[in-house]
Amino acid sequence: MTDPNPAGARRPARPVPLVPRRVFLGALGVAGALSVVPRLPAAAAASAAYTLRSRAAWGADETLRYTAGGTEIWPPEYYPVQTLTVHHTDDGSTDPDPAAVVRAIYRNDTVGKGYGDIGYNFLIDRNGLVYEGRWSGTDGTAAHDATGRMVTGAHVQGYNSGNLGIALLGTFTTTPPTTAARTALVQLLADLVGRHALVPAGKVLYRNPVSGVTRAAPVIGGHLDWAATDCPGTVWSHLPAIRAEVAALIPG
Repeated sequence: MTDPNPAGARRPARPVPLVPRRVFLGALGVAGALSVVPRLPAAAAASAAYTLRSRAAWGADETLRYTAGGTEIWPPEYYPVQTLTVHHTDDGSTDPDPAAVVRAIYRNDTVGKGYGDIGYNFLIDRNGLVYEGRWSGTDGTAAHDATGRMVTGAHVQGYNSGNLGIALLGTFTTTPPTTAARTALVQLLADLVGRHALVPAGKVLYRNPVSGVTRAAPVIGGHLDWAATDCPGTVWSHLPAIRAEVAALIPG
């Protein structure tokens, strides 16, 4: 479930590119941008060397986010990022087309569960492609508004606002994700850690800005850090190494 999920006014269709965009980190020339502190606005922050597929590129049906009367079911709310949480989708899909799997998850979250949109902020497929998740408006980068605040998703019950959710497509209860998926995860986390001035191996006292509920949590954690679950499967035991890899990509 989400934190609050009130109805609101309809927003215009988002003018996003129809093709994946590629953006780079570190040795390819953005070290200076990421070294600026404190936290950077999302629109100014440079991204890591992963390929991002926009909602338009993976085929999100934006009409699903509205009632028959044209009211947006889940208007976006934005808060500063405090933590980053990794999931596996454990969706049971055998479809060979990852974009089709993302569309199915989107429909299930939006219509089946009644959220009004997909709950994750980003998703990653076995080939290392990153997919834009939750709608975040037209004036910022994926998952953010123009000031760098994160749009609230629905991936950890009671702890969503300020907690960015990244989901690896597939089930990893006994097997690890592909090398390409893990690499993209590290690059995406490095991008987010850099733009939000977070410490990869750090811990925070998370405070839900809506409910006021607090919880001690890692800056980069898994769903298991928040609830009794097997998510994100084998990825959770690899998070210490992933945090170290993320830290190695951050200049300084």
